[in-house]
Amino acid sequence: MNPLELLAIILLLPLASAGIICLFLRRGGYWASAVSVVAALGIMVLSFVFLLRWDGQTISGSIPWLQLGQDYSFELGFLFNHEAATMLAVVAFIGFWIHVFSVGYMDDDKDKGRFFGGLSIFMFSMLGIVLSDNLFMVFVFWELVGFSSYMLIAHYWDQDYAAAAAKKAFIVNRVGDFGFLVGIAWAYHYYGTADISAITAQIQSGQSGVVTGIGLCLMCGFIGKSAQFPLQVWLTDAMAGPTPVSALIHAATMVAAGIYFMVRVFFLLSPFALEWILWSGAIMTAFAGFCALGQTDIKKSLAYSTLAHLGYMATAIGLGFPGLAIMHMAMHACFKATLFLCSGSLIHACHHEQNMFKMGGLWKKMPVTFIAFFVATLSISAVPFTAGYYSKDTIIASAWGKFAAGHGDAYAWAFGLTMLGALLTALYMGRMLFVVFFGKPNSEKASHAHESSPWMTAPLVVLGWVLSLGAGWFVYNWGWADGVMNGLIPADVAQFMVDGYSHAAGGWEAAHHLFEQSGAHWVEWLSIGCIVAGFLFTFFFYGRGPSQDRLQAKAPGLYHVLERHGWFDDVYDFYVTHIQQRFADFIAFLDTALIGGLVVRGTGAVAGLVGMVSRSLHVGSIHGYVYWFIAGVLLFGAFALGLLR
Repeated sequence: MNPLELLAIILLLPLASAGIICLFLRRGGYWASAVSVVAALGIMVLSFVFLLRWDGQTISGSIPWLQLGQDYSFELGFLFNHEAATMLAVVAFIGFWIHVFSVGYMDDDKDKGRFFGGLSIFMFSMLGIVLSDNLFMVFVFWELVGFSSYMLIAHYWDQDYAAAAAKKAFIVNRVGDFGFLVGIAWAYHYYGTADISAITAQIQSGQSGVVTGIGLCLMCGFIGKSAQFPLQVWLTDAMAGPTPVSALIHAATMVAAGIYFMVRVFFLLSPFALEWILWSGAIMTAFAGFCALGQTDIKKSLAYSTLAHLGYMATAIGLGFPGLAIMHMAMHACFKATLFLCSGSLIHACHHEQNMFKMGGLWKKMPVTFIAFFVATLSISAVPFTAGYYSKDTIIASAWGKFAAGHGDAYAWAFGLTMLGALLTALYMGRMLFVVFFGKPNSEKASHAHESSPWMTAPLVVLGWVLSLGAGWFVYNWGWADGVMNGLIPADVAQFMVDGYSHAAGGWEAAHHLFEQSGAHWVEWLSIGCIVAGFLFTFFFYGRGPSQDRLQAKAPGLYHVLERHGWFDDVYDFYVTHIQQRFADFIAFLDTALIGGLVVRGTGAVAGLVGMVSRSLHVGSIHGYVYWFIAGVLLFGAFALGLLR
């Protein structure tokens, strides 16, 4: 079997699973979950077989998919390189463990068949984005991801909030997709092809101003899919879906697809476009961190954390280090999936209670969940030697390195904003940790909580205890067991990950080297100081697990600002209701009254009147002819007498 055929099997396996579930198992809950989990296991096994055999060379080509007669055929095109290898490993591995978690979490759900069918469609769509070799195919799978996201967010479709959240996510993403589609069409018009490799070859022959325009249009898709400013409003509402959906779609893969795509077309991003991405990402790291402090819903607070870390990835791209962005995406997938799955375990144990301040004292009742949450909290906060430290801290340090090397003041601002984001991360994660797990239970549901089933705790151990801790250790090549293991990762797996993170001159090593050249080691100590200060503050402020947010009691005005997350929803509601709707009403009036009424129907009415008059001349009525004869005589008489001139 050649590599392209194996990639095609990996891509089509979840589609086959979704087809079987949709056609035969929509009401067969347990069988549907079995088919979906086995398909996810197959994807993971085949992906790692492929990755371990891969020699590191770029693979491109296509295989026939559908033949129509002798002349027309559709082909699946593949482009597989280092960033695709990392993303394939993330989607396959994280996706499988989230499928396993879903078996326990959705155990009592009567619509399991529909849920697992949706998960399989999502996996197919996401793998399509990872492997596609041209922009048109990427767009098709991009929209399929949007469709499967809509379907999964609206899983509880009989609840108004879930239906509204799914609709909001779908519509907001279409705004970004409009610019994305314009960028694809522009690229095809300008380069005569949508093939990513072919465009890359043409770009190397010389840049031009058009590249900036195409890059900015493609960036619109990234802004929508990764929920970046100003289209960030859909992500927190999307928490209305089941928690595994939040983990799979809105933390580990779907929102990261925007980052992955920007890395994929990094060659199209001019310095001007990169500076836009830098500002957008750096601002989001701080803004989303503030908003996370004003949420009582554990999943919404984590959703803002996702926005902040997508901002870190965007900052890495803006700094010119796409490999570093891919590395933080992989680290983020481990600890953020862990945090969402932990929240699912907590919500399940507390009978679907999502308010953090109605939990409390759960560390003794749920020790496996607590340890996973604790390790993931350290990792997302970039505590030294945890997974998040190697990527997040390098992004902050490289921003300073760029500034110290004289690249401009924008990098100093990026450094300041990302460092502020580091402090805020420790604050909102420390708040979550102390409120949920320490003190006493603050509700009857929390009092009776107990540890989740092995279906739910096994993924927490793998993703939380192991990968959130040691997924980044191999960057320093800490090998043991005769070189079989590199840190907590098998050495063979670590090799293609390291190659992916290096990503030519724009990876982790280049960013780290740039910072080392600045000699500003105080940056690392400042970062550690922010983490310690954040955890100490939250320990004294929330350490006893209060039943109400003390910030809300002591500073209600500030808390209200954080809770309303900048009034973006209110501004958009005002725009839609008072500006867009009135403009639409005006356009509808023009269409109905002027075009439809005056132009179309008016013309028709005149034609009808002329037709009625002319018909009366040919109906054979003596009375009619007499009347027209008299009218003609009077008309000519009037002309003759000079009455009509």
